[in-house]
Amino acid sequence: MHTDSRKRTASMLFTLAVIAALGCVATQSSAQTYGSCTVTGKKGSMPLKPAIPGQLTVEVSLPAPGWWNGDTPESMKDGYEYCMAANIAWRAGLDKVAVRNVSWDALIAGQTKDYDLALSEASITPERAKVVDFSTPYFDSDIGALVKSSNSVTAGNIRTMRIGVHQGTTGADFASNVLKPSQPVKVFPDTSGMFTALAANQIDVVLTDTAYSLGQAANSHGTMKVVGQYTTGEKYGAIYPKGSANSADLNRIIKSMADDGTLKMLTQKYLAAAWGQDPTQIPYFKP
Repeated sequence: MHTDSRKRTASMLFTLAVIAALGCVATQSSAQTYGSCTVTGKKGSMPLKPAIPGQLTVEVSLPAPGWWNGDTPESMKDGYEYCMAANIAWRAGLDKVAVRNVSWDALIAGQTKDYDLALSEASITPERAKVVDFSTPYFDSDIGALVKSSNSVTAGNIRTMRIGVHQGTTGADFASNVLKPSQPVKVFPDTSGMFTALAANQIDVVLTDTAYSLGQAANSHGTMKVVGQYTTGEKYGAIYPKGSANSADLNRIIKSMADDGTLKMLTQKYLAAAWGQDPTQIPYFKP
């Protein structure tokens, strides 16, 4: 009888220990809001002082399929840039990634505030660098020509087509100043309106980053395709508020993610798989 009592007591203590351990794991999991992202490296190995204590505040101009998988900040779960932000937060020792959807024009004009960095497929340019700071580059992208799959657009006839661009982008500069089509370039204030116009046959071609064009083509379920691209040597960088005190620390984290293969892993997991094709196999047009 005494032996049975001791066995029951030991069993109860073991059960309580398991419950406590599970409770601890659940608490840690719920505290870290990184969606479904996989984090690498050592947590807290590269600390920084965030704009808002306890969280990494990241801005983006949505939508951006493949880069940010979710239509709103609340529904965000993964994607290259979202999981890049999650890994930055992890290495900085921050348990939360707070996402803000902002206007593209306001973002590149340096008009937003109280954030740590913006990840929005932003090409590094001297003009933009006058009002915001850029990180070390984390992705290379040229300019792709996105068309409806039923349209015949080639390097030879693209200048005669109705071309649409996103206001304030390098694609817009390229179309107007380098390609110089025979018809006026149509400028859209947002990407959703631009892609809707293409689907509705209001324009024939969208000129924007090849990476972004491939994401939209994959998201169109076969109704759109990228027929060519132009070499521009564009590189994406995270945007920092001008004069950010965290620039050096954030650059160190991003470089460490490039060096240890984390960024390459994100490319394969969220971009190559989502695009369904190798961007290096898309033919290059000459302007």
